[in-house]
Amino acid sequence: MNIHEYQAKELLAKFGVPVPAGYAAMTVDEAVDAAKKLPGPLYVVKAQIHAGGRGKGKFKELGPDAKGGVRLAKTLDEVRAAAADMLGNTLVTVQTGEHGKQVNRLYVTDGVDIAKEFYLAALVDRVTGRVAFVVSTEGGMDIETVAHDTPEKIHTFDIDPATGFMPHHGRAVAAALGLKGDLAKQAASVAGKLYDAFLGTDASQIEINPLAVTDDDKLMVLDAKVGFDSNAMFRHKDLLALRDETEEDPAELEASKYDLAYIKLDGDIGCMVNGAGLAMATMDIIKLNGMFPANFLDVGGGANKEKVTAAFKIILSDPAVKGILVNIFGGIMRCDIIAEGIVAAAKEVNLSVPLVVRLEGTNVQQGKDILANSGLAIVPANDLGDAAQKIVAEVKKAA
Repeated sequence: MNIHEYQAKELLAKFGVPVPAGYAAMTVDEAVDAAKKLPGPLYVVKAQIHAGGRGKGKFKELGPDAKGGVRLAKTLDEVRAAAADMLGNTLVTVQTGEHGKQVNRLYVTDGVDIAKEFYLAALVDRVTGRVAFVVSTEGGMDIETVAHDTPEKIHTFDIDPATGFMPHHGRAVAAALGLKGDLAKQAASVAGKLYDAFLGTDASQIEINPLAVTDDDKLMVLDAKVGFDSNAMFRHKDLLALRDETEEDPAELEASKYDLAYIKLDGDIGCMVNGAGLAMATMDIIKLNGMFPANFLDVGGGANKEKVTAAFKIILSDPAVKGILVNIFGGIMRCDIIAEGIVAAAKEVNLSVPLVVRLEGTNVQQGKDILANSGLAIVPANDLGDAAQKIVAEVKKAA
């Protein structure tokens, strides 16, 4: 689960991380009122969407020469003009894709005179199973570009969970940033507080870009991106309340209501599978046969009629889907129960695209019999390779 920048900064501030003063705004008048609460004379008006590259982005509704989603303002009138430009319009960045995202919230912050910018992030290292810090002197830039062009400027180390964040970790951060004296102490302090915030919120990522040195030699977090482990949100009802559902894909949001793991892709073959590994293999074999998956959808190990019906509806909500491949291994689930759910769901949604079903496992023959006697145009498959070949053939035949 991701949150907006203003929410991330408010959260980090509770752990003692230094952030500039700022206020969220949902309307133009609220943006002006927010600026009035700040000392000025420089304000920063920032579009709040779940995507990076806002400053370099462009608004669809404005001309090509219009400024992006992060603007400096020196007067309240300029704050008003910036807010009016952004709210309700669609911001397109390198991370949103060409469709962009509508801006419904703003963040008005106090302007800061920047002497130097750094990059600092904490994330889960899947290899070591530990929290890792990623540190670079190249703040304010796309870290992917830095990693590609100048990888030697990125320093990474992980934290042993048995010891937690130690003083030598703080010194490592300061050394990687080339900071000495009081700034080195500040860097160590910020890193330690980020680690506390990471563990305290069950975060999956905390990215600070940039971490800035101000002209009066203070470290300040000027932008923050925070994501959480969705599986741990039952422990953090306060964080769950920060979720902005308007920033999420409607189909993915609907899938979450039924505990379905769904991610929309750019292909034309809808997939419904139980188990993440089997789902990945299903998508791979569809590509191997010359077409592309329209989604990743894992119904999990305890799918029932309700879940299967919801999965069908979600898949068919994508107008690009030209066929559906169901690939189920009945381990915990019984194939006959799944078959009943598939038949009921196909009838309920008035299925109009080709459907290929491969069942294997517990009660597989009963499941196949249910599909064969359903009266529906369901194409059975014997194995994964057979299923992929048949769905591709069926879609091409229907085209």
